[in-house]
Amino acid sequence: MNGPVNLILNIIWLVFGGLWLALGYLLAGIVCCVLIVTIPFGLASFRIASYALWPFGRTIVDRGGRTGFFSTIGNVIWIVVAGIWIALGHVLTAIPMFVSIIGIPLGIANLKLIPVSLVPLGKVIVPSGSRLPMGPAA
Repeated sequence: MNGPVNLILNIIWLVFGGLWLALGYLLAGIVCCVLIVTIPFGLASFRIASYALWPFGRTIVDRGGRTGFFSTIGNVIWIVVAGIWIALGHVLTAIPMFVSIIGIPLGIANLKLIPVSLVPLGKVIVPSGSRLPMGPAA
């Protein structure tokens, strides 16, 4: 039952902002990968771009105890340099979405992007209702 609803919500999301969000994260990922030192942030930006493009039916979870020291330091740097501003942008764009009835799920999806935009390292995107994937590919 959730499949058709998620499809409809994803299409509406794509038209009313998801495409632009995904393109922004994709561009940020490209810039981060070009700068070499920031490649982990680039890879995280690509992961967020795929989620921003099609969020309904998927969720963000922590990788568990596998976040290392460098990921923690990277997340702190990310919060100061970019994360707080991106999160603020998600809050500000979610507010107008909540104005209409049909926009409420879109506003919620926008707010769901805040945790991963604040601390992108150590997160993984999985289908809703599934458990954290195991193994080295996670």
